[in-house]
Amino acid sequence: MNEEDKNAYIRYSLEKADETFEVTILLNDNFKWNSTINRLYYSSFYAVSALLVQDGINAKSHSGVKSMFFLNYIKTKIINIEYGKLYSDLFDWRQKGDYGDFFDFEGNDVKPIIKPTKELIGIIKEIINKKNK
Repeated sequence: MNEEDKNAYIRYSLEKADETFEVTILLNDNFKWNSTINRLYYSSFYAVSALLVQDGINAKSHSGVKSMFFLNYIKTKIINIEYGKLYSDLFDWRQKGDYGDFFDFEGNDVKPIIKPTKELIGIIKEIINKKNK
């Protein structure tokens, strides 16, 4: 991927992260808990994917993105471990909410992770912006 394509991908992914997070708020406000979890996961996934591309790290699957994120940013303490746990939980919960039979999240499961997810996206944007200066 050339530099122009890389930068376009990063911008697009961060825009998707923001847009998806906005949808999260709408779903939350309408008590659609499983869908809120799904959108929280995807908003963070888009941001993490942008970060990996920024640093030239390839991942071909959602599991690969998670593994590379932990290896390169959580384990190295670039990003606090609490956000690594959050991303891991969102990864697991999204699958549980999307594919688990007869399973529904409750508001008290979902509401406490909205703000930390927004914080994670912000942290990732800061890292990317610092590297682009």
